[in-house]
Amino acid sequence: MLLTFVTMKLGRYLPPQDLIPFLKQLPKSVHQEQLGTSVRGLPIHLWTLGSGTIKIFMWSQMHGNESTTTRALLKLIPWLLEKENKHLLTACQFHIIPQLNPDGCLDYTRRNANTVDLNRDAVALSQPESKVLRSAYKRIAPDYCLNLHDQRTLYGAGKNGPPASVSFLAPSADPQRSITPARATAMKLIAQMNEMLQTRIPKQVGRYDDGFNINCVGDTFTALGTPTILFESGHCPGDYFREETSTHIFTALKTLVQAVATGVSKGSVEDYLAIPENSTDYLDLIIDGVQLNDRGLIKENQQLGLQYLEKLDAEKLHFIPTYHCYGDSLKQQAHRKIKLPEELRHVVFEFEFEKMVENLSFNELFSIKEE
Repeated sequence: MLLTFVTMKLGRYLPPQDLIPFLKQLPKSVHQEQLGTSVRGLPIHLWTLGSGTIKIFMWSQMHGNESTTTRALLKLIPWLLEKENKHLLTACQFHIIPQLNPDGCLDYTRRNANTVDLNRDAVALSQPESKVLRSAYKRIAPDYCLNLHDQRTLYGAGKNGPPASVSFLAPSADPQRSITPARATAMKLIAQMNEMLQTRIPKQVGRYDDGFNINCVGDTFTALGTPTILFESGHCPGDYFREETSTHIFTALKTLVQAVATGVSKGSVEDYLAIPENSTDYLDLIIDGVQLNDRGLIKENQQLGLQYLEKLDAEKLHFIPTYHCYGDSLKQQAHRKIKLPEELRHVVFEFEFEKMVENLSFNELFSIKEE
């Protein structure tokens, strides 16, 4: 069985209303429930399928501008419903919150409508969305938790490594970063997913820093004894709308589900620790041959480093170049390196860190726009 909705193209901007066609096509075997509402009163849904004893709880778009894993879930559910995967539904129960932060999804913002980062609210539980998540966690009493996110394009898989197209973390349960039984289980599953991903994106899997923060949901749930895995959807070359990355996340989820359902795990703690830690030395674009005015000093023939600012305009996502750094020879890596076109060689650009480039011709050349 395949849901026709899955074949529709969804962009990185994924407001709650775009899920309605999918909701309407879900079969009765997928139980739909409203768990609560957001700050602005938008519904927070839970989808449940499967009748097994192993309970897997996953939530996406805790940060509203991180939709890649949600799109992966829209591929996972039809796959689980295929006849040949009936054994997975017999072994497991899947509890899925597709959009924990619907206000942020609508606004394309990381934080909720009260400008609170929900992934720093695990202890205070000051927000309605945080309370919904904790209440669902207590009621479901999951055997595994999957915390599904996107990461920025600045991450590399190790120092001077390729882009981190996918990153994982088995969160710590205490300041000592002890390898507790729950954390060890998460590490082994990550190692197994990494082994599979190496056949698809060699050397492009990274590992997040495991510094302990009890305010983070993953750290809290691990401390409570539940194996919890942080998924981070990263950048594949040229894939700013994360179509390719979404497929990699979907494939990783399939690997995890099959391992959990069958009880066959090939990964080890040592394999997990061998995954390179994320670096933060990537720029989106380096342009050679630029003239810059830096506080009255004219700098010629410079390399200009740019990061893209994601901006929502008329429900379309635009990636606008912003200044990050410049120099004779930048040390950072870049997803793309080019020479400044001849028609812009005479322009002296005003330099201000992390400010959008205001030259319209420049922006027209180097912005990326959603169709």
